[in-house]
Amino acid sequence: MEPSVEPQWLSAEERQAWLTLVGVMIRLPSALDAQLQRDAGLSHFEYMVLARLSEASGRTRRMSELAGFTESGLPRLSQVVSRLEKRGWVRRSPDPTDGRITLATLTEDGWEKVVQTAPGHVAAVRTLVFDPLTRAQSRQLGGIGQRILRSVDPDGRSLPGAD
Repeated sequence: MEPSVEPQWLSAEERQAWLTLVGVMIRLPSALDAQLQRDAGLSHFEYMVLARLSEASGRTRRMSELAGFTESGLPRLSQVVSRLEKRGWVRRSPDPTDGRITLATLTEDGWEKVVQTAPGHVAAVRTLVFDPLTRAQSRQLGGIGQRILRSVDPDGRSLPGAD
């Protein structure tokens, strides 16, 4: 039997920082979702799918890549993409080089939706995240976020430019 090891508890300062981060992780997505729902009739998840497609070469990505970027399973992503297809913003097709792979492509109407939606989303991000920070704090936030992402995603799928 292994001897019991005492956990390395968080210090008071670490605990406060952790609880603050948890609050941000819970409340920021809700605030961004509310803005997108109100102004564009989209969930934050739907917008992220459209945005990731808008940034891709040919505005097309494999569904499996989109699932990785959005940290969702293929069934959930498939449901969301189905809703976006019904609105005429995304089209799915088999990969011509490998029919086992499904591609998602942003349509022209989808591109227009991203172009219309992005300014309001960026304004919300600026108001909620960057306006309360100094320029130095913004740089620190970027560095801190990258270090945490490397810890939780050692393969680097989530890091900016990881496509």
